[in-house]
Amino acid sequence: MDCEAFPDLNIVKNVSIVGSELVESYTVYIIEVKIGDHRWTIKHRYSDFYDLHEKLTSEKKIDKHLLPPKKIIGKNSKTLVEKRQKELEVYLQTLLSRFPVSAPKVLSIFLHFHLYEINGIAATLAEDLFHRGEQLLVAGEVFLLRPLQLYAITQQLKLAKPTCANGDARADLGHILDFTCRLKYLKIPGTKGIVGTSNIEEHSLQFDLSVFKSLLQIEITDCSSTQIKGLPSLKPTLATLSIHLSAASMKEILVPESAEFAQWEPEGVDTNCPVTAIIPTWKMLTTLDMSHNYISSIDESVKLIPKVEFLDLSHNALPSVENLQHLYNLVHLDLSYNKLTVLEGVHTKLGNIKTLNLAGNQLETLSGLSKLYSLVNLDLSSNRLAQLDEIKHIGTLPCLEKLSLASNPMCIFPDYRTKVLAQFCDRASEVCLDGIATTEKELDTVEVLKAIQKAKEVKDRMANNEKKISDVSRHAEGGSKSSSSCSLAAPPSSSPSLSHSASSSQGNHK
Repeated sequence: MDCEAFPDLNIVKNVSIVGSELVESYTVYIIEVKIGDHRWTIKHRYSDFYDLHEKLTSEKKIDKHLLPPKKIIGKNSKTLVEKRQKELEVYLQTLLSRFPVSAPKVLSIFLHFHLYEINGIAATLAEDLFHRGEQLLVAGEVFLLRPLQLYAITQQLKLAKPTCANGDARADLGHILDFTCRLKYLKIPGTKGIVGTSNIEEHSLQFDLSVFKSLLQIEITDCSSTQIKGLPSLKPTLATLSIHLSAASMKEILVPESAEFAQWEPEGVDTNCPVTAIIPTWKMLTTLDMSHNYISSIDESVKLIPKVEFLDLSHNALPSVENLQHLYNLVHLDLSYNKLTVLEGVHTKLGNIKTLNLAGNQLETLSGLSKLYSLVNLDLSSNRLAQLDEIKHIGTLPCLEKLSLASNPMCIFPDYRTKVLAQFCDRASEVCLDGIATTEKELDTVEVLKAIQKAKEVKDRMANNEKKISDVSRHAEGGSKSSSSCSLAAPPSSSPSLSHSASSSQGNHK
């Protein structure tokens, strides 16, 4: 959105009183303020106008007769109210014409410019930081700025005007710029609806984050990715990035420049393929939280976050695990509440993972987890795991200590806990299942189950050995019978020779 949405006061302004209402024993006037395409309403009773006028006559030498006089008798009569409404409207319009460039602070607050108009918003923030800025920076607290405030700062920097338009040094824009250059922790909570009594839609206002030079941590919620500008400028310092309810892809946050280039690669990567851009990596970023978004794939933009150790992509729409082999330092991964159904070959992408949250997916098998040898914590709750036999795929993981299987179909089986723990063999005592440490009683039962299983395996081996012996015996018997048959059949086949020899003998005898 361009700056015409919130132009300066001397460009477009309009104030009118559009109605009134009786509240208890007094009349409240409904004031509508319009600046450009935006408007908002305020409600004031006559005494508020009177207080405003007293301050203006004292501070700005306004004509004391400009305000309509008080009425004691019949002050709520329809005729008087309608007459006073018109007079108060003229009064406000006269004041704004008297101060075309910058309204006095008392008038700005009266008309809620500090809530809805860029000059008033910026001036209010600047004065607040004049008083509290240093204290906030020293305390290292998370500072909250709304998109509307950031928009006001962005637009103020574009305007060719002094940084202190109203003459009050406390409201100088320089206080904001000094603060944003040094701030380390920022939170930006957006909204999807309108702001207050206005028609301003905060999610349509663009803001630029390049004024922040020292940020270590930023959290952005309910902001369209198209309204967030200057995010890549935070790369030199940012260690933690959290984005919620704002993105349809990882790429639009991590590499917004990709929209401008057909082919790109991260800096420091040797490639023989033609590229149109080399994109700097997020050198300091170790934590990325993009949970509660609308992401349907883990795209190649993860190449730009090689230092990330903690990655949260929960509550998205991911059907598979991709591209995470580029994150060599990843140790904590949250993929809960996505659309995962299989995990085949996942160890090739998560070689050093220690904590893995897969809760709330659609998994029916654990076959892809059998080689995650570094895994310590595994959450598989609320999936579709129905067969206890699936536990064998994770039963041999040497480091697994915490396992959650709650709210899976297998949990309804009798002695579910001991049957699961039994598949960890000698490590059963080291595994905390569903947040409950293994008890001595369970370990005793596990030992019994292991003994039964061992006996069954011995029995199966013996049965297999007997079967092999039986098969060998049958094979030997079959071979013996075959030899006998061959012996019995031999004479007929040799008769012609014998006959021929006999004939020859007889011939010779003659």
